[in-house]
Amino acid sequence: MAAVIDAADNDLVGELVAKFPGIAFIEQQTFDDFPTLWVSRDKLQSVLTYLKQECAFEMLFDLCGVDERTRVNKENLPETDFTVVYHLVSFTRYRDIRLKVALLESACELPSIIALWPNANWYEREAWDMFGIVFTGHPNLSRILLPATWQGHALRKDHPARATEQEPFELTEERQDKEQEAMRFKPEDWGMKRKNEHTEFMFLNLGPNHPSVHGAFRIILQLDGEVIVDAVPEIGFHHRGAEKMGERQTWHTYIPYTDRIDYLAGVMNNLPYVMCIEKMAGITVPDRAKVIRIMLAELFRVASHLVFYGTFVQDVGQMSPVFYMFSDRERLFGIIEAITGARMHPSWFRIGGVAQDLPEGWEKLVRDFVDWMPKRMDHYHKMCMQNSIVKNRCVDIGVFSKAEALDWGITGPGLRATGVDFDWRRDRPYGGYDQFDFEVPVFHKGDVYDRAQVRVEEIRQSLRIIRQCLDNMPAGAYKSEHSLTTPPPRDRTMHDIETLIHHFVNVSWGPVIPAGECSVTIEATKGNNMYYLTSDGGTMSYRTRIRTPSFPHLQQIPLISRGLLIADLIAILAGIDFVMADVDR
Repeated sequence: MAAVIDAADNDLVGELVAKFPGIAFIEQQTFDDFPTLWVSRDKLQSVLTYLKQECAFEMLFDLCGVDERTRVNKENLPETDFTVVYHLVSFTRYRDIRLKVALLESACELPSIIALWPNANWYEREAWDMFGIVFTGHPNLSRILLPATWQGHALRKDHPARATEQEPFELTEERQDKEQEAMRFKPEDWGMKRKNEHTEFMFLNLGPNHPSVHGAFRIILQLDGEVIVDAVPEIGFHHRGAEKMGERQTWHTYIPYTDRIDYLAGVMNNLPYVMCIEKMAGITVPDRAKVIRIMLAELFRVASHLVFYGTFVQDVGQMSPVFYMFSDRERLFGIIEAITGARMHPSWFRIGGVAQDLPEGWEKLVRDFVDWMPKRMDHYHKMCMQNSIVKNRCVDIGVFSKAEALDWGITGPGLRATGVDFDWRRDRPYGGYDQFDFEVPVFHKGDVYDRAQVRVEEIRQSLRIIRQCLDNMPAGAYKSEHSLTTPPPRDRTMHDIETLIHHFVNVSWGPVIPAGECSVTIEATKGNNMYYLTSDGGTMSYRTRIRTPSFPHLQQIPLISRGLLIADLIAILAGIDFVMADVDR
């Protein structure tokens, strides 16, 4: 699994070895074949600085922790109790690199890297919240997904995974008072002043129950009249422990949990998860299953973007369009239900393919829809995007540059609205997207209006991809015959007792996935979604990391809202297109 490397291994690693000759980098082989290097704590910042400034790794894509204390298969890796993983992405090199730092429980701390990438702020808070890893120099290392009164660090292996493993919950009057007090906002904790020489500031809660926050989300606003001086986004109200649940569900029974992350994206949530397992297991997915997956994923992209489109214009003052767009979404759900048997959360993708073949008559349903929608989109463009109210509320509002987008971890439509011509489906193709012809909408102003325009045009491109699926659907199997697919092939199930037992065990306990690590990233509806899975050679994931796009997107709210009005913040929130389950997991 690991070996000390030298400059001959590959260009990037060789570049690092040459630049830092005194560092004994250790390379770890992973199923995704990304360069994965262990680096010592004292050299971490130097290496990260070099990678950003000299090697064009513009984005801190993810930062997470791992509790290694009960992991069995870690031969030849550094001695470690906890690991911090830094996943960097270069959009100019089309490259990834993963750096890992080994920590002992007695010295579980690292320097903060907020000065390099400002979006590290929330990721470091999450790693402290979940694992107790301290980041020195962090301006406010506090709980982010769990309540301020929570005891312990939930993703440590010794923390209970089920409510039944803990004492029954009691809400005494004393505890209620304590919980209420913990919710009180203290401006001084966030470096804010209550007044200056000219005015006394007002602090206002927007949310956690407010139509514009699309779920349970709180923003504490520091106001000078109606002008926003500063803002503190507060998340975690929707946290359900999705990553913790990944450690107690078998590989195949966790698939329905993925549907509930970005709950508007349906089976698209299944895709990076099952593709990750397939890479680790060495499963080749049949061409028919690949095209079926892409068609369903793009149908859900259209459904999600229709929700965005309707609620976006509603938030900025237009009431009628949302009813038309939700009507189209209902028609789309009728097709999805006919194919999968469910509407919003089909959990229909399987390890090795999909749950069943396409039903009789699916072609007419899909063709009628892709013939119908372009005319509707033309109508919506006149109704919404050319509407003077929408333009007045959104043009030149919430502007961020390409450099700011990369620094804050913005991906997907938000990044493409700043002029970055990058789409994971085209530039880092996965699952068969390299066989499809489509355009990537790109705009350049980086304001709320351009972010909306990208998504509107993406609906048209998704319809284009769906039509290609319809016209070029391959024949063949809808699922691989590999023995680790779930449920496994049934051809010989009743042939003898051994095959019957094998089928029963594989369905009930799940497949045994080889030990190792793998990540898969997709172009999800709201940006780039990644599953980073660690197998310890068993029937369940040792560590399930879900990198969602909405989490970093909300972190940028203070930057793009300062100096604007509260009404402008509503437009900014509408233009982000976030789902709180995608943020809090």
